[in-house]
Amino acid sequence: MNFSNPTPIQRKAIPIALQGLDVLGSAVTGSGKTAAFMIPILERLMFKDRNSGAEIRVLILTPTRELAVQCAEVGKSLSRFMDITFAVLVGGVSLKTQETTLRTRPDIVIATPGRLIDHIQNTPSFTLDALDILVLDEADRMLSDGFADELQEVIRSCPKNRQTMLFSATMTDDVDSLVRLSMNRPVRLFVDPKKTVAKALVQEFVRIRKESDRQAFLATLCKRTAKRSTIIFFRQKVLCHQMKVVFGLLGFKAAEIHGNLTQEQRLDALRKFKDGEVDYLLATDVASRGLDIKGVETVINYDMPGQIELYLHRVGRTARASAKGRSISLIGEPDRKLLKAVMKRSDAGKVKHRLIPPDQVKAMTEKLEELKPEVTAVLQEERAEKEIRAGEMQVQKAQNMIEHKDEILSRPKRTWFQSNLDRQEAKDASMEQYAANFPGSSNSASKATKHKKEQPLNHKLKRRKMALDELSQDKGRAVALAKGVRDAKKAQRPKKILHAAPDRSSAPKHASAKPKLKRQKVKSGGFDQELGVKRGGGAVAREGARSKRGDNVPLKDKKGRGTNAKSKGKMKGKIGGKGKR
Repeated sequence: MNFSNPTPIQRKAIPIALQGLDVLGSAVTGSGKTAAFMIPILERLMFKDRNSGAEIRVLILTPTRELAVQCAEVGKSLSRFMDITFAVLVGGVSLKTQETTLRTRPDIVIATPGRLIDHIQNTPSFTLDALDILVLDEADRMLSDGFADELQEVIRSCPKNRQTMLFSATMTDDVDSLVRLSMNRPVRLFVDPKKTVAKALVQEFVRIRKESDRQAFLATLCKRTAKRSTIIFFRQKVLCHQMKVVFGLLGFKAAEIHGNLTQEQRLDALRKFKDGEVDYLLATDVASRGLDIKGVETVINYDMPGQIELYLHRVGRTARASAKGRSISLIGEPDRKLLKAVMKRSDAGKVKHRLIPPDQVKAMTEKLEELKPEVTAVLQEERAEKEIRAGEMQVQKAQNMIEHKDEILSRPKRTWFQSNLDRQEAKDASMEQYAANFPGSSNSASKATKHKKEQPLNHKLKRRKMALDELSQDKGRAVALAKGVRDAKKAQRPKKILHAAPDRSSAPKHASAKPKLKRQKVKSGGFDQELGVKRGGGAVAREGARSKRGDNVPLKDKKGRGTNAKSKGKMKGKIGGKGKR
């Protein structure tokens, strides 16, 4: 194994795990998290009681099939001289073979969440009642891939008095909720909380001015710079396979790994790349987590991911365990924001701008244009072969049904903890969440939901829907019939004789027309006339206004008679008496 000194996460996690405490570990990718939980597990299993019978003691959950196989290989290498058995439960492999392995009661089971729940529900001899240790490796990836419901179901199937170890490269809110659900006062170990890249990694960026030139830039890079031991990451499975065809026509030795391949094809591609039979491994984000491939010199990002965490996992396939490595990323205009985030987390001396001669890019573009008809022909031929294989499979299935009908129908039906509708809704939600990580994906996500096909209903739901439709139609007919009966009865009621019929001739032509009212002329009173204006037009002093000096204002008594100076003085004296104003 060539282990001499433990890594930081191993130095912190192994002593705590040996004490039986729950461990929550977070470290940069490529820091040896697999050995951090595998070594204490093997140490504890060395002292197990053989007289208690064979039981499943350890369960390790991984997000991908390749990571489960790699984890099993590491465990078998560490326990080469120990009496410990392993079982790998992943999709794409025969269920019967796995059921036979589970009957032997292996000590350690390494599985993906979907296949594990399938065995819990449908394999009678499989149980987790005697489980001692539960390990969740790359927990954030499992949650982002839509395995939240499956993880909760697995945790409910495990005994409560167990030890739980959760390891992840990133800590998110979903991971925190999973920690609260599955762990009991865990010891938190954070080795790289700043989310930085490896120290020995050199990052290079190539600016793309036209999106149509990406394939030419990639082919030129592979021809001039990255000639061997190179992993190229793509977002889409279709584009990954298309570039595999282009590489084959250009003479490059390449293998592909993505979700459209079977498990045997994916493992075969990994084997060829590890053994050096091919120089390039074209992959989607399936291969961005946990895979430890020795000797990877270069990682190329054909298109940038939507989050900085995914970028760190991609470039983490090289420069592992203090080795040197290089990453080359093709940057367009939508990737400028992510580029700034990468620059903040990187050493300025380890970031470079790579220039590619334009004449070589132009020559490669012309060559790819010439290869387009051949690429289209190869893709059409593969599509036809795929349809032929699907038809042959249907024929074989029908033939088996005719020959072994009684045996097939006698088998118990496989069950799942969710209905088909719930599974489809969870799958759609995870796909929308994954598409939201990429820039400019809101339109595509809305189109996908807009043009999403209706979920087919089974016979029971169809009959129920038809009955509800008929019930609503009958209810609508009954309401309309009752309204018609009420209107007919109301029309047949006799009119009262005392009320005379209205005179149609005197009625206005339109119902909305109203009779016009004549405006009566009102004689103007004294208040309508403005003060200070005579009827003849001459101006007088305003009544009730304060008089000014020089104004000759005659005073009148109560009877309206004028007063002389004497009476005026008497009145003035009365007014200016002892009383207060």
